[in-house]
Amino acid sequence: MAPWLRLLWLLVLFPGAASVPAQPRAAGGQAWDQTPPELRAPAYFALDVYNRGRAPGTRAVLRTVCGRVRRESRGLLYSLKATLEEPPCNDPTVCLLPVTRKTLLCSFEVLDELGKHMLLRKDCGPVNTKVTDNTNDTFGSFLPLLKEDPPPQDFSVKIAAVFKDFITTYNRTYESEKETQWRLAVFTRNLVQAQKIQALDRGTAHYGITKFSDLTEDEFHTIYLNSFLQKEAGKKMHLAKSISDPPPPEWDWRKKGAVTKVKDQGMCGSCWAFSVTGNVEGQWFLNRGTLLSLSEQGGLETEDDYSYQGHMQVCNFSAQMAKAYINDSVELSQNEQKLAAWLAQKGPISVAINAFGMQFYRHGIAHPLRPLCSPWLIDHAVLLVGYGNRSNVPYWAIKNSWGHDWGEEGYYYLYRGSGACGVNTMASSAVVN
Repeated sequence: MAPWLRLLWLLVLFPGAASVPAQPRAAGGQAWDQTPPELRAPAYFALDVYNRGRAPGTRAVLRTVCGRVRRESRGLLYSLKATLEEPPCNDPTVCLLPVTRKTLLCSFEVLDELGKHMLLRKDCGPVNTKVTDNTNDTFGSFLPLLKEDPPPQDFSVKIAAVFKDFITTYNRTYESEKETQWRLAVFTRNLVQAQKIQALDRGTAHYGITKFSDLTEDEFHTIYLNSFLQKEAGKKMHLAKSISDPPPPEWDWRKKGAVTKVKDQGMCGSCWAFSVTGNVEGQWFLNRGTLLSLSEQGGLETEDDYSYQGHMQVCNFSAQMAKAYINDSVELSQNEQKLAAWLAQKGPISVAINAFGMQFYRHGIAHPLRPLCSPWLIDHAVLLVGYGNRSNVPYWAIKNSWGHDWGEEGYYYLYRGSGACGVNTMASSAVVN
């Protein structure tokens, strides 16, 4: 962020900040600023929580703090507004363009009980975005402009080298030199787009080069997603009975043998078939004791009997070869606590989501701003296989169908608890008796 813009934000957020003298540094490079002494301990506690799980060199530092404190029955409650600064990106697989340090505005609530601190709320976002999580504007209007500095002199050489590595890694071949240059241009624009998505994500996700980095947005949506998922189905399923027991703190059906290996839908928008078969595989395992890898093209035959081809062809399904069946299907609650309870007792859940940012997702817990990942723009079907927390960040563990060389060995981790990307809007399951 330009120095003048950062100063403007500090003036808006913290009146009088411009008159604060130069800030001495504490050990570890953190700025002690003119924070009131009573706010210092809870502020640095909140900072430590924010930095948990982050590697050295990627941890944020505290810049400015203001807030108030009030006495509660359990102790002292601190409500803080703080600016944090994250170091510039130096990962060549994520950003090749010059990037300044990222400044964040955070709201923290910290409870102090007899000197022991507890973080009750954490909400951080880039200060150079003017969106809130409750608006419904379109995606394009919220992406911030990149720093206007010209690229370094060796930029074209560097990007060409990285593109060459991409071609080798993902075994790309292009028909002509002209197409190669076109794909290089697409690749470069996609790195810029990934940087923008990275800057606005509120989770721990990392975005950058993936096997889809040479595809335009239109190509990616046409080939790998399915916009028809958001259309109303002709027949409504009946609502499943809720689970009365609270969900366990974490759950993972992969560890319990109910999930087959990650599959690859190839260049076909058949994600819905993989979501459904994954759900049926889990239901069959839990109710019949056998984990079958079911075909996405052959009804409920197995993959061995009817392998997935990923292109249009005559259906050769044989009822005599079917190895599994279902008795019914049910719609599940949109309450994520109830979804977690149902998953832990009943098995993996078929869901549909908005795939914003997934073209460039590498690892970590994605938490896009709601206007960028609207629950009303569903275009991808996946499978919930578990949930938990990483460094106090709640997540859904999601099995995708783009192969094991995408994401975290084929899996996507999405923030849990805010209806992120519509993950809770179209949850359903088959029923096997």
